[in-house]
Amino acid sequence: MKEILKINRISKWFGGLEALHEVDLTIEKGQIFALIGPNGSGKTTLLNLINGIYTPSSGGMEFREESIIGLATHDITAKGIGRTFQTIRLFPEMSVKENVMVGRHCRTRANIFSVVFQTNSMKKEEGEIEEKSIEELRFLGLAEQALNMAKNLPYGDQRLLELARALATDPALLLLDEPAAGMNEAETKVLIEHIWRIRDRGITILLVEHDMNLVMAISDRIAVLNFGKKIAEGKKEAIQNHEEVIEAYLGKGMRYA
Repeated sequence: MKEILKINRISKWFGGLEALHEVDLTIEKGQIFALIGPNGSGKTTLLNLINGIYTPSSGGMEFREESIIGLATHDITAKGIGRTFQTIRLFPEMSVKENVMVGRHCRTRANIFSVVFQTNSMKKEEGEIEEKSIEELRFLGLAEQALNMAKNLPYGDQRLLELARALATDPALLLLDEPAAGMNEAETKVLIEHIWRIRDRGITILLVEHDMNLVMAISDRIAVLNFGKKIAEGKKEAIQNHEEVIEAYLGKGMRYA
């Protein structure tokens, strides 16, 4: 498979604290790649570097063989990297459909003139945005909730709404930051099915998650961070039997017999 994201010796300092130290990762197109590790190990920091919230202190990062170092978040999104977050970041007073439409606007061509004068091209584009948003809601089983206020959705559906908004950006690479956080077992099973279906659409997934049952169920490859350093990478069987990973994170109960 061809690599879609290549991270080369990325480091990130916050004042005197080194949050990441020379991390290397190569993610191939079509993979579900999981990034695990204890709290504070640098997982979310790495996602924030990939989608432009932070700028690396050193190192290189290429998406589709093109450097994305120094690009703004909206430019990185437009290039094909979508994102969800640890904590839900919806617009609670907007409808479910409007929340997804916000994500789709990164693909619009309308300018100030067309918006002010309500040109035919702007109206057509707005219709296409609405259609795409409903399509993503239907994909995740939320279409019947389209006109409801986002704040009125159950917690699990709010998580799926964030996922729909990220999908509306047409990502080639989707960053999922603890998507199962706060979900019950039934909701997590539904999420797993959706992640597989998203991968079947040709979207590569980089997943940060603490739910090890989820990680082991869906991941093609796993990397482990500890104190900002990558301590292991491989398929799930190798990770579950890796001595340093067991000591740092998994615990004895996760070892294969």
